[in-house]
Amino acid sequence: KYYLCDAAYSHTRGFMCPYRNIRYWLGDYRRVPPTAKEEKFNIAHARLRNVIERAFGVLKTRFPILSKMPSYSFETQRDIVIACMSIHNFLRHNALDDWLFKEYESEVFEMNEVQVDEEAEREERAPHLFGREEQVYMNNLRDEIAKLL
Repeated sequence: KYYLCDAAYSHTRGFMCPYRNIRYWLGDYRRVPPTAKEEKFNIAHARLRNVIERAFGVLKTRFPILSKMPSYSFETQRDIVIACMSIHNFLRHNALDDWLFKEYESEVFEMNEVQVDEEAEREERAPHLFGREEQVYMNNLRDEIAKLL
């Protein structure tokens, strides 16, 4: 298991990052489709992140308290998140015509390329807290996934 994350994170056990220095943004593939396994992986990664970003957008729109969590205890914050997710799941399972999801599905969401590039530069300057063995493990796993695409 691993977290799907952007290039701002270390590519180490538990954190699956895209290939660096390979086209990543969905807009990059509009005219020229991916051919190399690394490009195919990156576009799949970008699409998955896009879905995640849309889901968080819906949740934050439906429950504004999630965007600016008051200074409650950890337990209360946890309970608020669980309550919001429970209500959200109930609505998704019982409301066939969910206007909020339709609104987000009709829009094209792409991450802010400049922001992520700046985060990646900070990561490259940051000291790596994980061992080389952990990075090799995730690189091999990413390569195996890329071969299957």
